[in-house]
Amino acid sequence: MSTTRPYPPGDRGPEPGDGGASGTPPGGTPVVRRARRLNFDGASGVVPLARDFARQALYEWGWLPAATADQRAAAEDVLLVVSELVTNACLHAEGPDELLIACENKVLRVEVSDRGTGQPAPRTPHRAGRPGGHGMFIVQRLCLDWGVVRTTGVAGKTVWAELGAPA
Repeated sequence: MSTTRPYPPGDRGPEPGDGGASGTPPGGTPVVRRARRLNFDGASGVVPLARDFARQALYEWGWLPAATADQRAAAEDVLLVVSELVTNACLHAEGPDELLIACENKVLRVEVSDRGTGQPAPRTPHRAGRPGGHGMFIVQRLCLDWGVVRTTGVAGKTVWAELGAPA
């Protein structure tokens, strides 16, 4: 699991020629944080539900429809990470409670909350030819960073992952 990064969460660093904080475009107005939340209470078919919800957010925020192959790949990466995190909650934590997708500056953050006690981690060593066990490896490879947040005195955890915005 990655726990270090060169810039704070939600920030991919300064733009070339920016001369200022990366979260402040020329003109000095900060970028607004956009977020969508999906509660899974009583829902069935949560993985396709989560993907559809994420896809709607990507359309709303202008990631889709994609004009270039890089933009299309960035959107598909988001949908794959959403699928992997929700699937892991189904397999290892009795299902997800909530999905949060937020976009700020140049970073999209995906959070999946559940009531599980396990600690997600990429299977080591990763064996590409074996079935199963690839979810967190995929998340680790596609994301800028990812991690787990636990709240003291509350059952469960939130697994989060951050992806870079398309170029």
